[in-house]
Amino acid sequence: MLTVRKSYERGHANHGWLDSFHTFSFASYRDPRWMGFGPLRVINEDVIAPGGGFPTHSHADMEIVTWVLEGALQHQDSLGNGGVIRPGELQRMRAGHGIAHSEFNASNSEPVHLLQIWIEPDAHGLEPGYEQIAFDPTELHNRFRVIASRDGRHGSATLHQDAAIHAARLDTGKHATLELQPGRRAWLQVARGKAALKGYPLEAGDAVALTNELEVTVEAHAPSEVIVFDLPGA
Repeated sequence: MLTVRKSYERGHANHGWLDSFHTFSFASYRDPRWMGFGPLRVINEDVIAPGGGFPTHSHADMEIVTWVLEGALQHQDSLGNGGVIRPGELQRMRAGHGIAHSEFNASNSEPVHLLQIWIEPDAHGLEPGYEQIAFDPTELHNRFRVIASRDGRHGSATLHQDAAIHAARLDTGKHATLELQPGRRAWLQVARGKAALKGYPLEAGDAVALTNELEVTVEAHAPSEVIVFDLPGA
């Protein structure tokens, strides 16, 4: 079964320095129909203006994943981690029993465009942690590549949850398939471009919840970037 979540249905907040679209309920945007999907709790599509960013703030008991689409993001946290995240690099911050961090646009002239993703862990009070992994662009080209998983397989970042994140960058007319195990569910997010799932046209920001499906096959109608979350069943 497929349930489509259109881009224009998302919550939206424009703070000047931050233009953010919320796939699920977040901050002042609340829709009881869209509180998350299994342990997947947040997908925010953020555009941060040059020089703008999130000042130091705290989180707890969440797996926070950042995937940069364009530009560069500067990170600092209370564990002493710091660096710049660029397209093709994944940041996973385990908030655990508590972590403070800041995220700023690393450029004073160009915006940074990213997906901020929150996944609920399967245990509370974990030791905070951080990973930043760069992936070979050829491994995402016209196929799905696992970028985060419970066991860190194939060099992916680790998640303290029975979940995996896969990314693909597709050329026009190309397709990619991700197989799902029985009893699993998936969430597909079109990060950029235009694509189709089972013939249904999707644009950037659109998403599809999949239940009782054994595969996800996406065809690009324009150069596209697609993220699929493989999640435990209900």
